[in-house]
Amino acid sequence: MASSEKQPVRANKAGCSGKDDTPTNPRGIPYAPFVDKVEDYVSTRDDVEPTLRKFQEMISKYQFMELNLQRRMTGLREKIPDIQKTLDTVQFLKLRKEETDPIETTFELNDTLYARANIPPTEEVYIWLGANVMLSYPVDEAETLLTSKLSAAKTSLSNCEEDLDFLREQITTMEVATARVYNWEVVQKRKEKVEEEAEKKKLKDSDA
Repeated sequence: MASSEKQPVRANKAGCSGKDDTPTNPRGIPYAPFVDKVEDYVSTRDDVEPTLRKFQEMISKYQFMELNLQRRMTGLREKIPDIQKTLDTVQFLKLRKEETDPIETTFELNDTLYARANIPPTEEVYIWLGANVMLSYPVDEAETLLTSKLSAAKTSLSNCEEDLDFLREQITTMEVATARVYNWEVVQKRKEKVEEEAEKKKLKDSDA
């Protein structure tokens, strides 16, 4: 009866119960269970293998999320300077829109080829939105859009960095939990061996 009452506790603490009350970080990543007492998770050596398997599954999931976050951060770090550069350009054009003289500049045709251009004062700009889509925006709306996109990208990058640190902490916690369960099994094996040898000696003495 005692073992049937313990099983839900082990499953819940191991993060495998699927219940909605599992604590998470602000982005919904679940906390790893902290194994203070191994006996809360395993009561016999038969429990060790499934518990270690659950822990390893959790480590694998955390590592998968870690890899995805690293890829996303790489994309954001490439994207943010481009947004900032575009915003700076729009703000410059906004300052110049009351001028009468055109702006002489160069623009990139490809990686090594540039051309000269004269840009007259303008009230609108064209912005790439991705997927080969470009839209025309009034300068003021373009500035608002790019400012919002830049802020969102920076916030997303900050969240990714925070989540990455969080995931590394959870992986470490799970590795410690795995080691504790493994060490508990080693101790149990030694105890069983000592008890077995003592039992053999007792039988030998009684036969003598």
